[in-house]
Amino acid sequence: MVPGMLLGILILVLHLPLFTCSGDSDTCLHRRSTSVRRDGDVVLGLSLSLFISIYNTGTVDIRPTKHVAMLQLIPNSYPSFLAFLFAIEEINRSPHLLPNTSLGYEFHNVQHSHWRMLESSLVLLAGQDEIPNYTCRTESKAAAVLTGASWANTAQAGILLELYKFPQLTFGSFDPVLRDNGQFPSLYQVAPKDTSLALAMVSLLLHFGWTWVGLVITEGPKGLQFLSDVRAEMDRSSVCVAFVKMILTVYVSYLLNPQQSGFLTRETSPANVVIVYYDTESLNDINYLIGQHLVTWKVWVMNSQWHADMAGRNFVLDSVHGSLVFSNHHEEIPGFNGFVQAATPSKYPEDTFLTLYWFNNFHCSFSDSDCALRDCTPNASLTWLPVNRFDTAMTDEMHNTYSAVYAVAHALHEMLLQQVQVPPLKNEEGMLHPFLKHIQFDSPAGDQVNLDDMKKVNANYDILNFWNFPEGLRLQVKVGEFSTDFEEGQQLCLSEEMMEWATGTPETPRSVCSESCGPGFRKTPQEGKATCCFDCIPCPENEVTNDTDTEQCVRCPDHQYANTQHSRCLEKSVTFLAYEDPLGKALAATALSLTVLTAGVLGLFVKHRDTPIVKANNRGLSYTLLVSLAFCFLCSLLFIGRPNTATCVLRQTTFGAVFTVAVSTVLAKTVTVVLAFKVTAPGRKVRQLLVSGAPNFIIPICSMIQLTLCGIWMGTSPPFIDTDAHSEHGHIIIVCNKGSLTAFYCVLGYLGSLALGSFTVAFLARNLPDTFNEAKYLTFSMVVFCSVWVTFLPVYHSTQGKAMVAMEVFSILASSAGLLGCIFAPKCYIILLRPDQRSLQRLRS
Repeated sequence: MVPGMLLGILILVLHLPLFTCSGDSDTCLHRRSTSVRRDGDVVLGLSLSLFISIYNTGTVDIRPTKHVAMLQLIPNSYPSFLAFLFAIEEINRSPHLLPNTSLGYEFHNVQHSHWRMLESSLVLLAGQDEIPNYTCRTESKAAAVLTGASWANTAQAGILLELYKFPQLTFGSFDPVLRDNGQFPSLYQVAPKDTSLALAMVSLLLHFGWTWVGLVITEGPKGLQFLSDVRAEMDRSSVCVAFVKMILTVYVSYLLNPQQSGFLTRETSPANVVIVYYDTESLNDINYLIGQHLVTWKVWVMNSQWHADMAGRNFVLDSVHGSLVFSNHHEEIPGFNGFVQAATPSKYPEDTFLTLYWFNNFHCSFSDSDCALRDCTPNASLTWLPVNRFDTAMTDEMHNTYSAVYAVAHALHEMLLQQVQVPPLKNEEGMLHPFLKHIQFDSPAGDQVNLDDMKKVNANYDILNFWNFPEGLRLQVKVGEFSTDFEEGQQLCLSEEMMEWATGTPETPRSVCSESCGPGFRKTPQEGKATCCFDCIPCPENEVTNDTDTEQCVRCPDHQYANTQHSRCLEKSVTFLAYEDPLGKALAATALSLTVLTAGVLGLFVKHRDTPIVKANNRGLSYTLLVSLAFCFLCSLLFIGRPNTATCVLRQTTFGAVFTVAVSTVLAKTVTVVLAFKVTAPGRKVRQLLVSGAPNFIIPICSMIQLTLCGIWMGTSPPFIDTDAHSEHGHIIIVCNKGSLTAFYCVLGYLGSLALGSFTVAFLARNLPDTFNEAKYLTFSMVVFCSVWVTFLPVYHSTQGKAMVAMEVFSILASSAGLLGCIFAPKCYIILLRPDQRSLQRLRS
């Protein structure tokens, strides 16, 4: 390894607690063994990584020598060793568990290098530090070995130990890969199953509405398995992955791929929540990556393998303040804190690492004669140290180590009970396995221990909130828990009022790709992006959404309508062209006024019935026309008010009948004018027709034809009551459906043909000389009548609801008023205002 690469390693690990052997302390420290032993009837082995040794040549070795920096690699490793030691002492004091058997132990440091990984296992099996190709111990006292949380260490050691059927208990997080392939039948995992971790984390995301989440995962079998599990849970819960960053181990990521240190790039910035899955092989490199960027606005959701950066950066701000950590639920180990407080180098002189703690933290020096510690701080204790030097908080590894020692002790106890005579214990092949496989008990800490992977239950999790503001506080406060023992929807319990979020974030952070679409909007996906990235589109007319992030709007039923926010459907009010409406009042008042006006004209004509102006053009036809026009005005009232079956039938038949009478009367008057000017001799047939009143028969004949059409209409498809729920927003309009539109247009067409005939005859007679000739007035009245109804047809079809009915009423009133005004207004003018022109004599003179 070149000096530059060595320098890279040293710079990388400077953020870890550093034990440097230099000066006069070198000689004393290098005399000490890095293995820790205590004899007993039965010995338990422990392989744990407490430090690495880096030579100035760039190589890694198992014991420190001169010019070597000894560096603590995993900050929580030594507390796990103390938990191992505490369990052994507790069992040795117990009168109920292995009462006549003492437990000893052997600890060997594990190096994080593939070519030195098996060294501790070989030392344990060989019985001496220098490893030959044979075993010095003919009768080994080792009953089992406890190995650390590294998958690589466990797997490689398992291959060697499996040759001897040597029991191996791992205290790291549960790894299904170690058992699925059946390669390691002598390996037992103490930790509960971690298969619900992905579900627990996604449940937390859903609780806070975090749907845009990044993933930072350490490479390795467990990391890849977690990535598969968490992505499946996120897909099932509609939570999107903003980015995935796979982080290699410290050596590979910094020496082979130094660009990876910039994993917080523009790509990762939009996600305010990041799930970080640690594996113990990742060491402390992700802490370094996060810390060097000082990202104080993100929320880090981590698994229990995470541990605070023990070095401390002496900054006020900390990137991981407010992080949430999922830790397996454990009770406190009773008496452990007192044990740690009482642990001193004088009590455990064989423990090199405890001596190192004292030497580096309590201002000690070494005596020149026997290398004993001297001049230390009086009554010093590990519990005095700040958490960046020594953290006594209970971790999963500490609990699992404690439970693993008790598992071996219970298995030995069961084996001894079944032996008639107790020979010196030997680790014969497979001797302890039947008892380890079926062991099941509750440890003094309250943990249920079961080494059968098939019978393990899923772990329950404590949710810890990491408080580190100001930097150095390092408190992990329990703010919730997740348990698979409860029903779905009740598995997560949180105390949000206790939570501290990232520095500068007073409220619960949000992490979404797109803000939620509220009621009244539907979401449409953005092309080429994740499903959590969408646009909010307002719901169309009469469609609603009453929930957030709805993909489809729902159309309201016909009897309901959407409110202005399109968030709910409201009941439509029933309406019609009522007399109470302003429009209904105006039309009704107009109809009545015109009826009264028509009656007044009729009274005026009756009063002056003997005047030439009234008698001209057939006085009787004038009376008939005025009466029919009055009924025309009155029939419009049938179109106003709440429709019923009777009014629906009457309004159409009455309209057709009275208008036919009115138009046929105009035709009769026009024919009368023409016949009057055709009379040239007393014997002419035209005179006989005029004298006999033949034009008067036009009215009943035309009316009978119209009544016949109406009868056919009423008999085949009569009008009926109907509702119109679409014409007017928020209302259901009660209308009269005409039944047969063909019959309706036949009635109108017949009226139109009569009007056209009257117009034609009147137009031909418009220039006939006579003082009281009505031909011009009749022509103009037919022009007005036809214009009204020709305009009515397109306007009628372009309107809906009440406006359609109002248009029909207006056309009736306008056409009738046109006839009344054009025909009778000139005569009323003469009668009322020009009395001198009433008499024929006056006009002739």
